[in-house]
Amino acid sequence: MAKMVNTRIGEQGRAKGPIDKAMEVLEALVEPGGPHRLGDLARRTGLTKPTVHRHLQTMAEFGFAQPVDGGRYRAGPRLLGLAAAALHDGQDLRSARPVLAELHRRTGQLACYAVRHGNDAVHLEHSDAPPEFRMGVRPGGRTPLYRSGPGLAMLAALPPGECADVLDGVPPQEWAAHPLGGADALRAVLREAAERGYAVDDGYGEPDVRSVAAPVLDETGQVVGAVGVSGLTFTLDEESVRLFGPMVRAAARAVSAGLGGRAPSLGVVGRSAEDERDRGAEGERV
Repeated sequence: MAKMVNTRIGEQGRAKGPIDKAMEVLEALVEPGGPHRLGDLARRTGLTKPTVHRHLQTMAEFGFAQPVDGGRYRAGPRLLGLAAAALHDGQDLRSARPVLAELHRRTGQLACYAVRHGNDAVHLEHSDAPPEFRMGVRPGGRTPLYRSGPGLAMLAALPPGECADVLDGVPPQEWAAHPLGGADALRAVLREAAERGYAVDDGYGEPDVRSVAAPVLDETGQVVGAVGVSGLTFTLDEESVRLFGPMVRAAARAVSAGLGGRAPSLGVVGRSAEDERDRGAEGERV
């Protein structure tokens, strides 16, 4: 799985305050593999054990954390209740869920919906996955925009200046570890994604995993998220990408319509409109 890029405000040049630290503890608390030991939470956040313990005690008093045997902690009932309420009431998720179910049924791949938070794509909803495939990021997890299919789809649909700000903020060591090697190569991928209306992540986030995603827009035309499908490269091969791309693009348009928005009408690189209609007519009926 790709290395995560920390985009929290408290790590962008100013000292972390109590709220910053509490949010980091809370985020670490809900990461996969729980319940978590105090020492593990301290290592993940970079905070001292006494600081983490103090925040956990406060969270436990309010029901956001829950101590269990062995000095470990897990998400508390109040936190789970708030998360369930937020997910239930979200208009974008209400629009996305039936679309994801249909996309999964038609492609056989894992379908997902993600939203943007800073320089990250935060995954909110996943469909069932094929038996042979387990995605590295789970609902609630995040990946850098430049290392995931949904993230690339969102980047490609952002205003040029905003997209440039994201790419210019990626540390050099992150580009060195990226399969494409640098921002210029990724910009070419984004230009192609913008022209055809969907992006392809060819193992940028997880080796041997390919994904196809398209942006979701709200009523103001702002990018709010992306719909995508992911699978192992031997099942989601190049021919499947050409087949599923229009399906994913249509699915994103359906979610956008549920938000009062409209996805941009975009063509496909290197393919005439007539060719695209012939290949994608069936796929657009999601």
